[in-house]
Amino acid sequence: MNLSLIDAFGRFGARPGNKQGTLSAIADDGAMVLNCEQARFRHPERGVLRYENRLSSDPLVSKGAELLGQHLALARDGALPVRMVVTFFVDGKSGARAHHVRPDLIGRVVTFDGDHFVVDFERREDERAGASVRK
Repeated sequence: MNLSLIDAFGRFGARPGNKQGTLSAIADDGAMVLNCEQARFRHPERGVLRYENRLSSDPLVSKGAELLGQHLALARDGALPVRMVVTFFVDGKSGARAHHVRPDLIGRVVTFDGDHFVVDFERREDERAGASVRK
């Protein structure tokens, strides 16, 4: 489902600070909500979807990057769950972007050194149990 950024963050009970370039927020339940670029995902092992990026990757979003750094440190130090909003290009010509959410995946900050960060997402335990029962 294609959502606006505000609606995507709202699905997790978070309010983005700015309508266009919000990179992260803290949800009402204390989870960190992370705005992820679709092209930065990898599958390092079965059952793990890894998101890797740098705060310094886009100098145009410096205010958002500063807040993202604070949120990453909170999530790392407090073992907060990370929720995923995925941003993707609707088409290559217009540059229009849309967003969707993956409520079935919960992430954790694996690495954050002040610039480079890695978040690993895995299915929630109740989703795994439901999948094995359905087989």
